[in-house]
Amino acid sequence: MSIKKNNLESILLSPIVSEKSTIAAEENNRFVFKVQKVSTKLEIKKAVETMFDVEVDSVQVLNVKGKVKRFGRSLGKRSDWKKAYVKLKSGHDIDFASA
Repeated sequence: MSIKKNNLESILLSPIVSEKSTIAAEENNRFVFKVQKVSTKLEIKKAVETMFDVEVDSVQVLNVKGKVKRFGRSLGKRSDWKKAYVKLKSGHDIDFASA
């Protein structure tokens, strides 16, 4: 299965920087990314390995459902999205400041 490099770069949308993701990165060497809804674990693994030049140990994905919010009188819904928890092998690290 050959995945083109352009496709790999579009899989990772953004890193998620929150208190929970910072604790996961410090304690478990696990980083959190917002990814495309159609991407698979294997595609996410290859995208992280090529973009950040690290070795990935495991990938866990989570589908986040959009919240129903009120905008004035009408109800609206935020879009659904996918979150990926990427665990790196020991000795590897991602520095978002230099990437």
